[in-house]
Amino acid sequence: MTAVLMRAVAFVAIIIMGYLLKRAGFFQAKDFQLISRVVIKITLPAAIVSNFSKITMERSLLAMCVIGILCNFVTIGIGYITNISRSGDSKAFAMLNMSGYNVGNFTMPFVQSFLSPVGFAATSLFDAGNSVMCTGMTYSLASMVAGGEEKPTVIKMVKKLFSSIPFDAYVIMTVLSIIKIRLPGILISFADTAGAANAFLALLMLGIGFEIRMDKEKIKKIIQILIMRYAIAIVMAVGFYYLSPFSLEVRQTLAIVTLGPVASVAPAFTAELKGDIEMASAINSLSIVTSIVAITAALLLLL
Repeated sequence: MTAVLMRAVAFVAIIIMGYLLKRAGFFQAKDFQLISRVVIKITLPAAIVSNFSKITMERSLLAMCVIGILCNFVTIGIGYITNISRSGDSKAFAMLNMSGYNVGNFTMPFVQSFLSPVGFAATSLFDAGNSVMCTGMTYSLASMVAGGEEKPTVIKMVKKLFSSIPFDAYVIMTVLSIIKIRLPGILISFADTAGAANAFLALLMLGIGFEIRMDKEKIKKIIQILIMRYAIAIVMAVGFYYLSPFSLEVRQTLAIVTLGPVASVAPAFTAELKGDIEMASAINSLSIVTSIVAITAALLLLL
């Protein structure tokens, strides 16, 4: 328990350090974009290659992709239903900002540090399904509800999905693991080294990007969305851990992943639909704080 708390405190300290260094002027807004590109295009794909190279892939793990998609549909559906009597814009806002999981930049560092390579692989496959929704499907559904004129096509969504380097890494490493092809040692060694930096850079990036600007009139709606989001997350986490038919490592992983924060792309898609970007950004930032507490508590209980 002490080890888990110390590691969790270290994670929080890295996020706080990033935020304080930004406030002190050490980091600028452009630095967030730079570190984000390094994480998404280098260290996260390297971590995926590194951890997939350490496991023997079981086909049952592929169910994680489907679970990632279904968890998104549940939160999207509840976002719609709980705002059924409100305007199309309100329903679309809730669908976007109550759903999705920030796995690569937030949950992955926790999994990478606390769970085994099997847990990391399960998280990666969950995120593959999650990415299908976050990179286009959720926006498409929200756009239809809001009455948006331009409807994203399947071709556009697929193209955007495969333009994501982490998603490509998930797909390639999953296929290689299933057909039992191992990468050359020098590539794995490179991936081990680069991937080891992923947790630190991802958490530092969250601190740099952390920002909350709230109009008091909007606080009530923000709290309602977060309460609903995490009530669903707790039910999912308990259900997966106690009721799912997977191994203990995978059940622990699902419990932790479902407690993760809202997808980081939600504010961007909110802007596309001409929604309240300020409120979406506040929800995103507060969900990070909430998930730190929730995942730390889950780790203390499950490990």
